[in-house]
Amino acid sequence: MATPQLSPGVLTREVDLTVGRAENVLDNIGAIAGPFTIGPVNDPVDISTEQDLINVFGKPQSTSAQYEYWMSAASYLTYGGVLKVVRTAGPYLANANAGVGIASTSMTGSGRIDNYDDYINNHDDATDFTFAAKNPGSWANDLKITFIDNFADQTLHVNTTDPAAIGCTIGYGVTAPIDGVIAGLGTTTQYSGYLKGIIVGVNTDSSTAANSTIDVRIVSRVSGFGTETLIDYSEDTVGSAFTAGNYIKTVNNSAAVTGTGFTPNLSSGITDPVKDWYDQQTLGLTNATISWKEIAGRPTTTKYCLDRDSANDALHIVVTDDTGKITGIQGNVIEKHLNLSKALDAVSAVNAPTKNWYEQFIADYSDNVYAGGNPGGTNNTYSSWESYPRASTFSSTTDYTPVGTAAGTWGIDAQGVDFNVIGNKTYTLSGGDDYSVGGSVVSSGSTYNAFSATLGDLMTSYNEFSNKDEIEVDFLIMGPGGDTVQDSQAKANKLISLANSRKDCVASVGPHRSDLVGVTNSTTQTNNLVQYFASLSSSSYAVFDSGYKYTYDRFNNKFRYIPTNADIAGLMCRTSITSYPWFSPAGQQRGIINNAIKLAYNPDKAQRDILYPKRVNSVITQPGIGTLLFGDKTGLGYASAFDRINVRRLFLTIEQSLQKAAEAQLFELNDELTRANFRNIVEPYLRDVQAKRGLYGFLVICDTTNNTPDVIDNNEFRADIYLKPAKSINYVTLTFIATRTGVSFEEVAGRA
Repeated sequence: MATPQLSPGVLTREVDLTVGRAENVLDNIGAIAGPFTIGPVNDPVDISTEQDLINVFGKPQSTSAQYEYWMSAASYLTYGGVLKVVRTAGPYLANANAGVGIASTSMTGSGRIDNYDDYINNHDDATDFTFAAKNPGSWANDLKITFIDNFADQTLHVNTTDPAAIGCTIGYGVTAPIDGVIAGLGTTTQYSGYLKGIIVGVNTDSSTAANSTIDVRIVSRVSGFGTETLIDYSEDTVGSAFTAGNYIKTVNNSAAVTGTGFTPNLSSGITDPVKDWYDQQTLGLTNATISWKEIAGRPTTTKYCLDRDSANDALHIVVTDDTGKITGIQGNVIEKHLNLSKALDAVSAVNAPTKNWYEQFIADYSDNVYAGGNPGGTNNTYSSWESYPRASTFSSTTDYTPVGTAAGTWGIDAQGVDFNVIGNKTYTLSGGDDYSVGGSVVSSGSTYNAFSATLGDLMTSYNEFSNKDEIEVDFLIMGPGGDTVQDSQAKANKLISLANSRKDCVASVGPHRSDLVGVTNSTTQTNNLVQYFASLSSSSYAVFDSGYKYTYDRFNNKFRYIPTNADIAGLMCRTSITSYPWFSPAGQQRGIINNAIKLAYNPDKAQRDILYPKRVNSVITQPGIGTLLFGDKTGLGYASAFDRINVRRLFLTIEQSLQKAAEAQLFELNDELTRANFRNIVEPYLRDVQAKRGLYGFLVICDTTNNTPDVIDNNEFRADIYLKPAKSINYVTLTFIATRTGVSFEEVAGRA
């Protein structure tokens, strides 16, 4: 190729012959699905510790033997691995919620919110619930969400058992004279005129006149009665009380009244004391009394809305465990979300560009709830919560009819909007259900508080692990089987099928519980295992074991039998961490199982001789040693190097590592330079594996003998890698020969 230079000079170029590398592979990722008490549904979550498992998916439950799933997951974690956990769906599984117009709405099936993506895609504009538990289940029943906005400035006592009779009606105007000094923003001015406000709440005590009150928002100051010059509400009027005396003036909000049409009503009046509305508000709990002013200051208008000629968008939301069933502490505040906005386009002034629109913010940052249809929406009347939108201002400087609530609808862009208000409201979640019918009735009145997942739902959950390009998995963990032997076999075959399809992981499969637990005859147990595993698919990507271990459940203070297939996956993981994947996970050095007190089935040598040819690895207890895996066969049904766990895992490790190196060669030219570069990646890596006892030998062919012209013309690149895998010792023969004293060992042994 001719030089691209047009005049004499030096051109510097680089050729990179270091493209790609064989990187180490850490195979420590397990995967399990099951019916957990909390957590997102059908959404894999990475769990690295038992505490993470508790925080995300709750604690083990005795009902429906749900502890088998939970304790299987916890068992795997004790070996040092990371676990991807999927919570299974169920036909009755439902989110606890606060409905619109009713206490709760039905949130099962398509109405259920399974996880964050499901909320964003299908429920973020829902209008059938106000708040809903972030995760389905009965766990959130009785959870309380308390909401407050800039509803009123003052609470005024009116000495009447019928406030409406003296014009105290929601939406009516109120004025009060001011003659004196008002503190402004950094200034003090002499002022004479009127405060004008709007009644947003009427609280009638029909038996004691002095206890009736009205809640009033200060909307403006009017300089001199009759001039009607409306001055926007600002900080200088906060705390400026409507003073005691006969100063109520009302305007019928169904007719425009202007000029001097405000007529004092002297038949009754405002009585002492005048109180700050916000200071009197509490969270509305049953088992504790917490004032809003202890949580945060009054929400007024966010900076984002102030900059856009908007008002009254700010709000606070608090989540409380009133009954104490979640945290163990009655009245415990578990979440505080302060100074959020009713404006759809609002952005936080502190953490820009974080969205401050309250529905989106709650979805992103709350651990417990989602927000649904907003109470300030058009014509929303949430009668079950006594929650109604109230206008926050009048319509103009001359017409003191309140602006219709639709004009201040929440969830629209901020520019020029005076958002309507609803005040201080507490929503109690109910209607949350679990998987199946339980033995008792939960607080919501539901009987679906058990944890028996269907086989179909479990299989759907395991499908979350089917795409190896999206989710990395090294061990598919079966956990417990199904209700019947057939269900357990179907579940086992599902995992084997997934592993065969992915070809980058191993399925760890265990027995059916009732074949072992509660069966006292070991011969019957052996026959049950042989029959159970006989129908499972032949695969080198599966490992079968015989174990059910007896271990302690500290959360329920009981000893339990749980399957050991999670432990077998854990042993393979621990072997990778402490040694190398191509070492066998069985035996006394690497095969000791954690936290096993005893086994439901401890096969002897004769029984192991029956099981091992049937692809079943025995889990046994040896005195002085403990409980251990005593076999390293895969589920392959015929003789092959791949019928051993260490060989299968050796190839998985090498294949995954070299596949990444091969991907770096894509779209390069298929010539000797590229082929030599690839050989220079592969051969040092395999020499390292050989030095670490994984291989007896290897050969790499990547040249013109397998990259023929036809291969090259077909845009292919081929490399043939021959491996001699190291073999684990499965059978040891010790022969002791007695000889006479005068006989030479060389003569007996036949050696010189």
